[in-house]
Amino acid sequence: MTVDLLPLLLAVAGGYLCGSIPTGVLITRQLGLDVRKVGSGNIGATNVARSAGKKAGLLTLLGDAAKGLIPVLVVHFLGLGEVILACTAVATFLGHLFPLFLGFSGGKGVATGLGVFLGLAPLAILLALLFFLVTFAFSRIVSLASLVAAVVTPLLLFLLAYPRSYVIAGALIALLIVVRHRENIARLREGQEPKFSLGKSSSSAA
Repeated sequence: MTVDLLPLLLAVAGGYLCGSIPTGVLITRQLGLDVRKVGSGNIGATNVARSAGKKAGLLTLLGDAAKGLIPVLVVHFLGLGEVILACTAVATFLGHLFPLFLGFSGGKGVATGLGVFLGLAPLAILLALLFFLVTFAFSRIVSLASLVAAVVTPLLLFLLAYPRSYVIAGALIALLIVVRHRENIARLREGQEPKFSLGKSSSSAA
């Protein structure tokens, strides 16, 4: 399968820039906070919710998912093909992990990965969400539920006969999510990973 280089480069660059938008930082800045300096320091929805409240956390979740979804939908609408779609998905995800606008220091990618796969493989990600919800219901630990959902996603892509490029993209994204959660994994092994609870301010998070 041949791939046109210029559309590939444009799609990848556009996806990366969209993924680089620091949703959590922008939202908490409007509240007079810098989410990078409170709680865990992560820019994702969980730390935003703990540090700035439920509404801010939800907006961050939706924003991070949207920035993953939109580039994939655009490429799909333009009919650029499966390989460019998969590459755009990975580039958008990498934009969140290594954002241009934050000195390449970003989040862990779960919400952005959700958005990416809602556009790329909706059935697979909806099934992965079931794994997330069941794990979270029993554990109340967001990181554990996220890891379970991430790990099963490439397997679901394979079992549901999605294109090979999607399976490879899913495996790469899952691997990156696991790597970004290495500190959480260490705490899980030691039984020290905190269960999820909502804070109303940075002081309550502290």
